[in-house]
Amino acid sequence: MSLRLSDLSACFEGVIPSIIATASADGMPNVSYLSHVARVDEEHVALSNQFFAKTAANVRANPKVTLILVDGITGDQFLLDIGFVRSVDVGPLFDRIALQLKASSAQIGMSEVMRLRSADIFRVHDIEKVPSPVDTAAAAGRAPVSLPALSEAVKVIERQAEADEIIDSLLDGVQRVLGYGNALVLIRDSHRACLITTGSIGYERSGLGSEIAGSEGLIGAAATSGRTIKVNDMSRVRRFGEAIGLEAEATENTSRSIAFPQLRTAMSQIAVPLAAGGTVTGVLFVESEERLAFREDDEAVLEILAGQAASALRASEREAAAAEPRQATPEPAATGREIRVAHHRFDDSVFVDGTYIVKGVAGTLLRLMLEWHLSEGRSEFTNREMRLAAGARMPEIKDNLETRLLLLRRRLEEKQAPIRIVRIGRGRVRLETEGPLILDAGRE
Repeated sequence: MSLRLSDLSACFEGVIPSIIATASADGMPNVSYLSHVARVDEEHVALSNQFFAKTAANVRANPKVTLILVDGITGDQFLLDIGFVRSVDVGPLFDRIALQLKASSAQIGMSEVMRLRSADIFRVHDIEKVPSPVDTAAAAGRAPVSLPALSEAVKVIERQAEADEIIDSLLDGVQRVLGYGNALVLIRDSHRACLITTGSIGYERSGLGSEIAGSEGLIGAAATSGRTIKVNDMSRVRRFGEAIGLEAEATENTSRSIAFPQLRTAMSQIAVPLAAGGTVTGVLFVESEERLAFREDDEAVLEILAGQAASALRASEREAAAAEPRQATPEPAATGREIRVAHHRFDDSVFVDGTYIVKGVAGTLLRLMLEWHLSEGRSEFTNREMRLAAGARMPEIKDNLETRLLLLRRRLEEKQAPIRIVRIGRGRVRLETEGPLILDAGRE
């Protein structure tokens, strides 16, 4: 049976460098290593052109080229007879290779060095497996993705009406359909140019409320580009989470930052944008302890689940924003111990009884509800009124208010705070406290 490029998928992960052999017009050979080879289709590959002037000159002078690819799982080698077709430095293919190269090299601090000059496209004339003098490892068998399971996971997400149910269903779908037990959902905060962890599974600490810069690492690259980014061998790179994570939860009160969840033994990572209507609202991030974990069909499944979740979150946001306020009914004063809440305006961080809870938009929303509760004596609020009130200071609040409320509610629960936010209907929440409130909202 003749080999196809799709049979060599494990060779295109950049785990083991490929080798390109060229010759000048007068026959002088030259051999170089390549960091990235991408499959374009069943007849073409694209090679990253970064450093090698001699290789590039040879290809232009003599388009007949030999390429050696190595399977990162089994160690099998394949000899490809290829011919130069054209070079591209713009367009979707170039952007895909450049983005993957940048994301991978950023892990080892070389994103400014390993820049793609062009992507050289070659036609593949023949593929030959190289005989090995020793036995190579057998590829571990993996069950194909279950389409019925994927269909059911999509339907479950589609049926959800609230942000927490949508995010939980997405994470559950990742686990049930693909079997991955470590995953995060991060929501984009355009006001502060970052992404905030709003849901997680499989980590010792949930990391809810942890943040990363909006353009940093795999997650930032996926959010900025709207493309899926993966690194399938972390053995040679510095793990992104170690660069941004904090060591102890105790530092939250002083740093107002939450430790990013870490799977310290991760060997593969993938970041999938949550996009609906051409707008990226967040990122689904999945990790595995297995090398070369994320196959092409895994990537496709994650993109399907993430797309469905993004659409569901968008619909939920619109419906919650339309909820009409009810007649405010004053409530009796709470009894019990006093609860002291401090709000710092410079970053909208909120502390309850000295314990850091959250910052940014979520912090602003809690301050608003507390102010209304103290001044008007009511405890029920709508997304619509919060959106209008916060929008004067934060114009970007028009998007993702539901997920900010979800983050606030979960952080209060996680910290076992004497304040709770309870969902009571579409676009409506109730503030519950274990005692009278004292709000200091004038801090800087």
